[in-house]
Amino acid sequence: MAEALQTRPLLVEINGAVMTLTLNRPNVLNALTLEMMKGLLEALKKAEKDKNIGCVILTASGRAFCAGADLGDLKKRQEEAPFSLGDELRRHFNPLILQIRRMEKPVIGAVNGLAAGAGASLILSTDLKIASRDAKFINAFSRVGLVPDSGMTYFMPRFLGMSLALEYAWTAKPITAEEAFRFGWVNRLADPGQVMDEARKLAQELIAAPPLAIALTKRAMNRSFENNLETQMEYEAQLQEVLGKTHDHAEGVAAFLEKRKPRFEGR
Repeated sequence: MAEALQTRPLLVEINGAVMTLTLNRPNVLNALTLEMMKGLLEALKKAEKDKNIGCVILTASGRAFCAGADLGDLKKRQEEAPFSLGDELRRHFNPLILQIRRMEKPVIGAVNGLAAGAGASLILSTDLKIASRDAKFINAFSRVGLVPDSGMTYFMPRFLGMSLALEYAWTAKPITAEEAFRFGWVNRLADPGQVMDEARKLAQELIAAPPLAIALTKRAMNRSFENNLETQMEYEAQLQEVLGKTHDHAEGVAAFLEKRKPRFEGR
């Protein structure tokens, strides 16, 4: 049984309120196959619906996080039944990125090594990111004559600004973990081998917070990219009106006044 688990391309583990998804093809730097992407999307949808799961950690086994799409897998499937790369993105990559952004539970990216191409896009789509100090991010699309995809052209200018985003996209120059931290690309750095320990600590902080406030905060932050200031402040007021009537708000106020830890229930 243990051996079978080790050969699965995606490992799904639930420990209390935390679901951990582990890319598990270390011999090919966890390059993404169709099977892995379908598994990720299915697991994330399950986490979204399961009231007992409060946070998801996305990580990988071996010395890399993800080298991007498995080009060998792509070529093999194209030979069997030709398809366009655009359709491939629409069917498999884009729904995965959108699921991470839209689900109203925290998703933590734990980067243990190289994250390249769609692997870097996958990490950029997560809410909070912890990277090993020896991790690297590479926008490698230009090396195979392609435009950055899976949300990369959306995320990179927002993290880096236009000029740096173009430079790293055009040159495929690696971004070190230290640079990524300085740019705001990642939230925290960890010593090699300690990334998951830090991710689990962060997950425990998040699942102890009021779930409805966590969910609507993510919703509001996502909406801010579409709204001007006036519209966004009105949206905040609408969300406060909803949260102000919840048990968790009353409990948070009571706990503060009584100088005790709050007991949030997600209602």
